[in-house]
Parts: sequence; structure tokens; C-alpha cells
Amino acid sequence: MPPISPTISSILDSHPSNPDTSETDIDIDSDIDNLLDTETDPTETALREHRLQQLHSELSRARDLRRDKTHGSYVEVTDEKEVLEITTGTGWCVVHFLKPEFGRCAVMDGKIEALAPHHIETRFLRINVENAPFLVAKLKIQVLPCVIVFVDGISVDRIIGFEGLGYSEDTFTARDLEARLLKAGVLARLKLSRLDDGGEPRQRLDEVVHDGEEDDDDWD
Repeated sequence: MPPISPTISSILDSHPSNPDTSETDIDIDSDIDNLLDTETDPTETALREHRLQQLHSELSRARDLRRDKTHGSYVEVTDEKEVLEITTGTGWCVVHFLKPEFGRCAVMDGKIEALAPHHIETRFLRINVENAPFLVAKLKIQVLPCVIVFVDGISVDRIIGFEGLGYSEDTFTARDLEARLLKAGVLARLKLSRLDDGGEPRQRLDEVVHDGEEDDDDWD
């Protein structure tokens, strides 16, 4: 299934409070008309009508995905076969391989949880590595947390621990993660503000992981 287009994602983002009401439908129709004015020549009726049908079809698909909460939600999967089915059947997918008792996995969990509702164009999954022995071996996962990015079923990027996020290995925000996933090609655009990210300054890992918890990372 192809990802939701950035155009439709952007239009839906501008009407977040009541996405499926008749009043919102009127506003969205107006947005689509304005978009068509910038994309097409008003005199080219056939081209305009074709593009209008494309946009409404994409809008309908996006709404269906949002209603059934498959996209734009952070979902736990317990069967690795389901992970295979979803990643190969979805345009854009982000999978967090974790152990729940690992402190850094809990930190990553929180960032993805904050990010997912803003991106209905993408699937977000989490799976305990103990439930995914085949995938762990196949993907050579040795360090946790491990976030793997899939485009059309192909792994295109991975985040090992907190590598490449924030100003250091031990500090990062959901916005840092969003920027990394955008660069990897599985998000339509940047959407998070500091308020969405909790309005919090960057924290060191040792400020959010309790003493005595698994701090990291190496896992067999």
C-alpha cells in the first residue's frame, strides 16, 4: 500500500479537531479547490477534474486509515510474522525492537509515542525482541533500542541506541527523532513543535533512567 501523499496529510493536519464532520468537509473542499488553483490552469477542465478525483480518493483513504487507527498510532505487535506482513504491505513503516525492562528502550518508546499521532502517513510498531527471534537474527539486531525504518518492505535506515539523535548519545527529543525519520524518507514533513514534545528542555539519559535499571543496550 502506498503512503498517504504529503499534500493530503498537510490538508488533514490543518483540520485536526473535527476531521470527519460536515463543516470540516466544506473547509477541506475549499482547501482542495485552492490547491488546484495553484497546481492547474482553471481553463484545463479535464486535467482539473482528474486531479480533483485523485485528491478526493486519497483523502478518503487517509480518513479510513485514521479511523481504523492503523496509521498514526504506535501499536504493539507480539507476532513477528505480523511485523513481516505489515512492513511488506505498507509504504512507510517504523519498527522499534525493544526489551521493556531496558531503560533506554522506555525512553525511545516515549518519543515514538509522542511522534506517531502526528503522522497518519506512517505505521509505527513495537515488538519485544523475545517475540522476534527470526527477525533479530535476520536483521542482525545486537544493540537495543533498535529502530528500523522500512520503505515498501525494504530496510532503509536504522537507529541503534540513540546514535545520531540529539546533541549527544544521551540527549534527544521527539523532534530529533522526527527529523531523522524525515531524512530516512518515512515522514511527509516535520510537524512537531516544542509544545508537542512536552515543552521540555533536553535531558540527559541519567536524569530519566532510574538507578538500577538496565541502562543499555548490548543484548544477545
